[in-house]
Amino acid sequence: MKISEHIDYWIDSAEYDLESAFEIFKVGRYSWSLFIGHLALEKVLKALYVKSNNNKVPPKIHNLRKLSSLSNLTLTEDQELFLDRINTFQLEARYAEAKN
Repeated sequence: MKISEHIDYWIDSAEYDLESAFEIFKVGRYSWSLFIGHLALEKVLKALYVKSNNNKVPPKIHNLRKLSSLSNLTLTEDQELFLDRINTFQLEARYAEAKN
């Protein structure tokens, strides 16, 4: 697969997930909306990983800070804190005990 196709794969999937997150939000399923929002952001970071790592397949991880680092992104402290906060959403929605 060409690098442009690989990047498009991740971006197209992220856009679909973001649309889904908005629809889920509308019906009041907020934790799932945040979970899918995390997934969309994860996929955007994986597209950036592909771009910055010469079409290499992204690692099968969900940690947004780690993905941004592996994608050679330079983030501000506020951006790093934002990604840390977003990381919690994938745990809170997935594991009931994390909500408590």
